[in-house]
Amino acid sequence: MIMMLSGTSDARQLALAIRDAGYDIFATVVTEHAAEQMAHVGIHAHVGRLTASQMIALMNEHKVKAIVDASHPFAEEASRQAMQAAERACVPYIRYERKESVIAYERVTFVDSYEAAAQYAAKKRGVIMLTTGSKTLHIFAEQLLPLPDVRLIARMLPRKDNMEKCEQLGFPQENIIAMQGPFTKQLDVALMKHFGVTLLVTKESGRVGFVDEKIAAAQELGIETVVIRRPKLAYPNVYNEFSDIIRALDREIKKEEK
Repeated sequence: MIMMLSGTSDARQLALAIRDAGYDIFATVVTEHAAEQMAHVGIHAHVGRLTASQMIALMNEHKVKAIVDASHPFAEEASRQAMQAAERACVPYIRYERKESVIAYERVTFVDSYEAAAQYAAKKRGVIMLTTGSKTLHIFAEQLLPLPDVRLIARMLPRKDNMEKCEQLGFPQENIIAMQGPFTKQLDVALMKHFGVTLLVTKESGRVGFVDEKIAAAQELGIETVVIRRPKLAYPNVYNEFSDIIRALDREIKKEEK
């Protein structure tokens, strides 16, 4: 049995590829919605954030032979827990990492953290659009909502907990875009025009995360953009292609069976 950390669309596709290669597989996801999407393609999913110890308990229950970590590029805590669990349980850990986008737009500023992005936006003021998700929304709200000459637009998944978080942080409802992707460049252009965006804040989630479309839309409109770089973790085995993941599984599991 293979345990895969999942939750993104490309992770679902990878799970199917691993299953088609002849492996039994189950996924761990954070939300019920992600579990439902896995169920639609016939893959069971365990719902909830897991510590290393909880992962080990699941691994023992399902007789897991390897962990495939296909969590989001910014889900660094999940990856840390998975690496620790694999090491403690003496099973192979294999990381699937989305390819990074090649960003050539001259009006892009790269930063290494959400806090640095919020500080940069605070200096710029204006109409700031966040496409960084809900988990770190408080970082931007605390720094930017109290400022004069700032309108903070937040785009996120249309989930009840996200709307509750926005209410707790004091976001006016007219500044919330609750939508499920994928987002085309044309839609991004329309939203930026509609709100009169002067600064876009996004993160380097890779091409599958529709970063290219956001940057292309900002470039077409001449909108300055802040891009948060991915966290850099010391993955023991990392690959960018599904075929390489399956080859690594074949290699590692055969090694274990000898």
